[in-house]
Amino acid sequence: MNKQRVAYTPTGGVCSKMMIIDSEDNVIKNVQIVGGCQGNTQGLSRLLVGMDVNEAIRRLEGIDCRERGTSCPDQLAQALKQISR
Repeated sequence: MNKQRVAYTPTGGVCSKMMIIDSEDNVIKNVQIVGGCQGNTQGLSRLLVGMDVNEAIRRLEGIDCRERGTSCPDQLAQALKQISR
């Protein structure tokens, strides 16, 4: 059993200020996003629970918000990459 916790500070001027992700055997168990649009971050968190880390990265990476070159979902993918290493 491989349990991991990642605490990640997003970059690129996104609204979220902190992302905390718990995983077990490369499956997302819990996602907490501090800051950002509450409804969207709660929805995103609930959708990801039970998903394979690599699948979540594939789906989220590259999403752009307001031409920043990144977004809260993209930053979540960057955080998840710390688990999939």
